[in-house]
Amino acid sequence: MVTGGLATDPSASGGGGVDTLPGMPVRATKRGNERTPLDGAHDVLICGASFAGLAIARELAGSRADVLIIDRYEIGERQTSACGIPTGWLRQLDLMDCECQRFDTLVMHTPHGDARYRLPWTFSTFDYRQLCQLLWADCDARFETAKVNGRAPAGNGDGSIAIETDRGVVSAPLVVDALGWRRVLASGDGCQPPDAPLSRGLEVHPDGVGDDLEIWIDRRYVPAGYGWSFPARDEMRIGIGSFDPRFHVKETTVLLTEDLGKEPNEYQGNWIPHKLRPATEGGVFFAGDSAGHCLPLSAEGIRTALYFGIGLGRELRGVVEGSQSREQAAATYAEFNDSHEWKFRWMLRVQKLIPKIPPRLLGPAIRLMGSKRFVNWSFEHYLNIAPPEFAEPGAVAAAPQDRVADAVGS
Repeated sequence: MVTGGLATDPSASGGGGVDTLPGMPVRATKRGNERTPLDGAHDVLICGASFAGLAIARELAGSRADVLIIDRYEIGERQTSACGIPTGWLRQLDLMDCECQRFDTLVMHTPHGDARYRLPWTFSTFDYRQLCQLLWADCDARFETAKVNGRAPAGNGDGSIAIETDRGVVSAPLVVDALGWRRVLASGDGCQPPDAPLSRGLEVHPDGVGDDLEIWIDRRYVPAGYGWSFPARDEMRIGIGSFDPRFHVKETTVLLTEDLGKEPNEYQGNWIPHKLRPATEGGVFFAGDSAGHCLPLSAEGIRTALYFGIGLGRELRGVVEGSQSREQAAATYAEFNDSHEWKFRWMLRVQKLIPKIPPRLLGPAIRLMGSKRFVNWSFEHYLNIAPPEFAEPGAVAAAPQDRVADAVGS
């Protein structure tokens, strides 16, 4: 289920180059007299204003910290992916007003048979702009549109990190990279396709209605990956995700859309990380896709961005309120990030295994895994990778050894 990691970027459209596709959104940036220089020192600088960045800022609300968020797009301007999430996360964060449609079943299609899984929890599609605006309403940070170019030379020796933007240099002792898979504030060349651990996806949004959350595992559409159709009230979110970044997904996205009787429009796509990455580097904190917080196999990255964003926000709050140092926060957050590595690793192993299964065996295997006992077991453990209860104030993630014991005991 590609529910995170995708962002509007023509480079994922099919040929690997920058193509202009119909329906691509136009960047809303400050122009003319509005484009004033941006500078100054702050307590916290959050680069990126989507799920992870907003979750971090939300955790800092009321701390009296001077928090600046910067992003090249306005808040809520750029929809990412099919925008779906376990309903419990919307409910826990008081975001139910942005819900579009709710599902308690998942339909799996293969060339040799289909299966309908009754889920132990419900899944919701939502309105991206509205969700971002609801998160932002709970923040007390300042926001500016600016493109982050990278780190600037060290400032005045007070331990602050300087960041160069297309409007000037800003700095803070606490800096977060929540800008996405490019990992802009890391050393080296970040995470570059097609050799980096990235999947590739593209989605269209034709008008229409539907009742089912649907997945296609069919090599007619993609040799290694899957297709999807997520209804969202009055539109269909249809797309293809390829585990192999070298496979161009535009042609088969169009094919699936037309097979469903729809006309492709409003293309959006990007690279999707499928490997956990270090959560800190060079004094900078990373969250969301920049830290690989997108689950392998399902490519679900929205709830994990919220989950790790909340965890990081709590650590940063401890720093600004004086209960711990930046170094202590970095160590704790890195440990929190790394404690999830084993589940990401196992999901990546399954992601690599599925394309090797002969198609004639895939249909029976999908049906066999549709037993109520197996569905409940697997989906409950899947949800517990980033459970909605973690969003409760003061909640602490289960220790990794507890989770291992729980999985073995089940």
